[in-house]
Amino acid sequence: MFEMREGEQRLEQDPASMPADGQIVFIGYITSPWTTRETCPKNMRAARETGQPAVLTIDAPYRAGLQGLERASHVVILSWLHHAPRNLIVQKPRHAAEAKGVFGLRSPARPNPIGLHVARLVALDQSTGRVELDAIDVLDGTPVIDIKPYFASTDAIAEATIAGRDEPEREKPKRDQQ
Repeated sequence: MFEMREGEQRLEQDPASMPADGQIVFIGYITSPWTTRETCPKNMRAARETGQPAVLTIDAPYRAGLQGLERASHVVILSWLHHAPRNLIVQKPRHAAEAKGVFGLRSPARPNPIGLHVARLVALDQSTGRVELDAIDVLDGTPVIDIKPYFASTDAIAEATIAGRDEPEREKPKRDQQ
């Protein structure tokens, strides 16, 4: 599913074969329209542009944890990208001129393939564990690790940038004079 490209490097030992350091528990799974890597959107913006919704189904033991989440307009979802290789440490994205370390990329291929997604909460049914979202950028059946409410007041950082990345210019907030 992930071909080797020039300039890429793999770890000597695959993290998937190492003893676990923590006890991650999957709390549910994602139902999405995406069944292949080729058709799956590369990010949440692209996923939203398709107009295809998604559903998280939270397993029965964890449904009480959904109480109060309906107050949020948006949620942060942490997923386990179970199809991604875990031993690719330097990658060369198709669109990039040079290879980059995995921690400088958003690629699913990483030692711990944890996905981070911010989605609009469309509907929530605590009794069935059904959490409806505007979109998602993962394959159907992807396990869910956690859900958190998104707080624009603390989670959004307007002045955040990535050097060399083509992103729209934003007006930077003025600092108060002291």
